[in-house]
Amino acid sequence: MHDGQREILLDVRNLRVEFGKSKKNRFAAVDNVSFHIYKGETFGLVGESGSGKTTIGRAIVRLNETTAGEVIFKGKKINGDIGKELDKEVTRKIQMIFQDPMASLNERAKVDYIVSEGLYNIKNYKSEEERKAKVEKALMDVGLLPEFLSRFPHEFSGGQRQRIGIARTLVMEPELIIADEPISALDVSIRAQVLNLLSELQKSKGLTYLFIAHDLSVVRFITDRLAVIHKGKIVELAETEKLFKNPLHPYTRSLLSAIPLPDPKREKEKVLEIYDPGCHDYKDDPPEWIQIEPEHFVLGNHKELEQYRARLCQR
Repeated sequence: MHDGQREILLDVRNLRVEFGKSKKNRFAAVDNVSFHIYKGETFGLVGESGSGKTTIGRAIVRLNETTAGEVIFKGKKINGDIGKELDKEVTRKIQMIFQDPMASLNERAKVDYIVSEGLYNIKNYKSEEERKAKVEKALMDVGLLPEFLSRFPHEFSGGQRQRIGIARTLVMEPELIIADEPISALDVSIRAQVLNLLSELQKSKGLTYLFIAHDLSVVRFITDRLAVIHKGKIVELAETEKLFKNPLHPYTRSLLSAIPLPDPKREKEKVLEIYDPGCHDYKDDPPEWIQIEPEHFVLGNHKELEQYRARLCQR
């Protein structure tokens, strides 16, 4: 699937994910979400806790069932009931790095087994020698030594544990990696190392990332395009720098205004924008998801879209 000259690797269309057993208790964690990810890019998904960003990531890797909409990977629909072969392909080609490296690694297993687990599951090796070589290479790729294979996760630091988590995804030779807040559980001093590692791996292996985060200052430096999500709906999507320079939706503006500035004087004078969902009057004029300028999408009703257009003209 191509969009102009760029190949679309993943296309999410009108995705809805609901939770709750009975009809009365059901709620939509993700509501009518659409976006696509180009091959080789880092696409950011940003929102506060409970916004639905992790649910989207888990729906793509088939951990969460979808209620409506389509998830299309390399031109094939991969949500809902799919054949065994396609399921195997999705398992291998789309991998996830989880937030907390302590919780996502099996404490009772040695590193060798942890990194090999995906290979065992889909039998993606011909011999024991090949499996061992793949695992050693994955460890080396993330800057760890092969002798670490016989150790347990508790013997490592947080940063090293996250590297083991990254090695576990790399060994599958994926094309798309969903990184779910991969640095938020780490010490500040380690975060840059892990981000640099992800960036280097992307270049050397031609990887595509969906980077999920709540911290806008981090995503600015590593994402090509950025979507902002609030209570299960994407409210704005654009190239990252465009979004930082011309935020339109009031929720995006409030998130950007909350980023700390390194200059104490400017930080003191800064005006915080508070987002009040009650500012929207959607009763008689419901919002639409539209492209307001090339590659810049925003959610708004007719009245709001007029204001957004006026703002773009003033810049």
